Amino acid sequence: MKVVVMGVAGSGKTTLGVAIAQELDCLFIDADDLHPAENIAHMKSGKPLTDEMRWPWLEACGAALRDNRDVVLGCSALKLAYRECLRSFAPGLRLVYPRVTEEVIRERFKNRTGHFMPDRLIASQFDTLEAPTIEENATLVPMTLPVPRAAQLVASILLAK
Repeated sequence: MKVVVMGVAGSGKTTLGVAIAQELDCLFIDADDLHPAENIAHMKSGKPLTDEMRWPWLEACGAALRDNRDVVLGCSALKLAYRECLRSFAPGLRLVYPRVTEEVIRERFKNRTGHFMPDRLIASQFDTLEAPTIEENATLVPMTLPVPRAAQLVASILLAK
């Protein structure tokens, strides 16, 4: 099973992804850990990544999907083209989309510590986001549910497909 939990910074990709991986008995990989140092420094300085900066990172994410049997990857994958890149490494890739409003993200960032993404990049995340379409067959997750319940629900949906 190959799963990507996608969405904007602060949407819960890591928290939900870890819980889903536990439910499915899969490895969890945080795509943030695959960023080169230059990308992290760029974002820390308050600048959004360019596509040229994203492609090598997305290829590293794709390789992580390809090289692991059962894996849940927490990865922004904000554009359809980025998700298609990941699918080229992992045919049959399943998408999970914790859908969260910009207002909720701004509230979450007030309490977020220890992450390289500054709150001034929130708007650029939403500007870049191309929400998955019905053709992508993504599992949309209402993040009003407690994380354990959301993870159980997602796991049951993924196992039924």
